Amino acid sequence: EVQLMESGGGSVQAGGSLRLSCTSSDDYTNTGSNSCMAWFRQAPGKEREGVASIRGFGRTTYADSVKGRFTISKDNAENTLYLQIHSLKPDDTAMYYCAAGVPYVCPTLSGFDYKYWGQGTQVTVSS
Repeated sequence: EVQLMESGGGSVQAGGSLRLSCTSSDDYTNTGSNSCMAWFRQAPGKEREGVASIRGFGRTTYADSVKGRFTISKDNAENTLYLQIHSLKPDDTAMYYCAAGVPYVCPTLSGFDYKYWGQGTQVTVSS
């Protein structure tokens, strides 16, 4: 069972930045594997949204709503996934979740493609 733990959330003003981290108990960040990892978010009353995904060899994809502001990356030595967020907006307020799996196609922003999920870290952006 892969354990994922997010951290780095917080309350910031619009225009600020945050870096979210997700530590994996397994080697899902290994660039040599078929692993797939992603960040999702869910705001109150809204559906879960995939925001960024990265494949084992580093290929990435982003939701249109975050392109140019969010960057997904990995530290293989530390088994850690990151999400760097710049120019935060109030609409970015949500619980952010890390996910991992071995889907047939990666990167992917579909939640159905991921088997393992973290508990989430809250991001709150004030105007």
